[in-house]
Amino acid sequence: MGKKEKGAKEKGTASSEEEQKSSEEYQCTGNLEQDFTELCVRLGLIEIPRVVPRLRPPSTPSLDKTIHEDSEWSFHSDKDSLSPFPTKDRFSYFKPCIHIETDSEDSKAVREVFIRGWKIDEKMMGVFSKCLPAVTSLHGVHLWNVGLTDDTLTSFVTFLPRCTALKMIVLDGNPLPRQSYYKLLSEESLLSHVSLRNNNIDDEGAKLIGRALSTLKTGNRNLVSLNLSYNHISDQGATYISEGLRLNRSLLSLSLAHNRIGDQGAIKLAEVLGPFALTHEEIVERRRLLLEKEPIERQRSPSTSRKSESKGDRPVSHPSSTAIDKVDKTAKPSKSASKKKEKSQESAKKDEKAGTGGGGSQAASASAPGGQGATAAKKEDSKAAKKPSSITEPKTSRSKTVKSANKDKRPPAQEPEQSAEQTETVHPLLEQADHHDGKVFLPGNRTLINLNLMRNFMTEVGLQAFLAAVHLQTQLGKPASSGTNQLGLLRLSLAKNSFPASSKAFLMLQDLMLNRDPLRKNVKPPEEEQTASG
Repeated sequence: MGKKEKGAKEKGTASSEEEQKSSEEYQCTGNLEQDFTELCVRLGLIEIPRVVPRLRPPSTPSLDKTIHEDSEWSFHSDKDSLSPFPTKDRFSYFKPCIHIETDSEDSKAVREVFIRGWKIDEKMMGVFSKCLPAVTSLHGVHLWNVGLTDDTLTSFVTFLPRCTALKMIVLDGNPLPRQSYYKLLSEESLLSHVSLRNNNIDDEGAKLIGRALSTLKTGNRNLVSLNLSYNHISDQGATYISEGLRLNRSLLSLSLAHNRIGDQGAIKLAEVLGPFALTHEEIVERRRLLLEKEPIERQRSPSTSRKSESKGDRPVSHPSSTAIDKVDKTAKPSKSASKKKEKSQESAKKDEKAGTGGGGSQAASASAPGGQGATAAKKEDSKAAKKPSSITEPKTSRSKTVKSANKDKRPPAQEPEQSAEQTETVHPLLEQADHHDGKVFLPGNRTLINLNLMRNFMTEVGLQAFLAAVHLQTQLGKPASSGTNQLGLLRLSLAKNSFPASSKAFLMLQDLMLNRDPLRKNVKPPEEEQTASG
């Protein structure tokens, strides 16, 4: 019996090794349907999920057609086809499949992948690790209730950097025992949108997520939106997330709706939105960064100071003697030419008077030779008068062109340096700080523009904290010292908490946010629409 079992084990290991070799030898083409099915066949999978386009809801029917005329999306009288979606058999909707959404212009370019309701094990994750990076147009992956584990999530995170265009990950309905979701938010992560709804994330998971957002040494710089709604985060978890928001300057939208956050967590989140005092560790890190920044500024400052010194200390340039001689030579002929013109005109007038005063025969005899000589003399005088002006004109034009060329050759002094300084990212600890009462205060997180805290356990106390924070942001209301236009909160959702909807603080907060919300500003009330239409 032992020999038979050993032989069976050896056969199984040999077959698995052959399957791995065959899958490794296959080179993906970028066609998701072809690559996925081929890799599954090489691994020996019996039931292979189909790759189908994602069904979209039907468009609104036109006035000419009724609902019953639409044969594809309408309800039929048959018992087997009572669904508005076209299905081949009764239970095809529940079979494992991969829904894809393609680009509108290119039907072969897969933009998003949707997998819902069937388990993804290690073997299937290995298939995805080979076929998904080959899809160069892949923008988002949605994995809803697929039974992920900490190990499968780790293997999923390892091949995400190879998906160059991937920016959005949705892992809703995948609770993990060790809550290793923070691996998606590491410093090297290029993801912009992450959704972790309904994953039973508690305070320990929130602590790991808060550390991934920012610490003194590291921090995520690419994440734009984070959805943590429908979890088990309490006041302590909200405190951890607020600590991550202190030095994070990339997150724009945060959703903590449907959690267990009370007044203490709300106060901590509101404190981050306004000016807050630095801790001892943050002050030490700020001093270290300032010391590192000094030699860099010194390297830049000598170049600018030398330029200013060279401009100020440079002696005034004096024209050379040769240049003066040339200018005098060019100027003198013009004066002599003008004098010659005047003399020739006076002599011509005298000759004319003399000719008219003498006899007719003498005038005739004198006019024949004298007229030719006078005309010749006039031509010579006019030529002599024209020569110096024609000589001086090109010299003046050349000097002008040389000067303009020299002006054009001068490079702009400090324009590239200013543009380089503007593009540099400033560490949050190096922002302009205020010193009073023996403490150092930063202006606060004004990057976050959308915060959702609906359906928590916040009372009037937490509401007052947010009201004060929004008041401070509206009073400051100027671009931050880092050069970026950070305006602060534009949307704040606090409905369905433990305070009445008629609360004065809540109504005041709504009025403040109504003026700040850009979406509500563009929406006209119904009364204005009626008057405009009338």
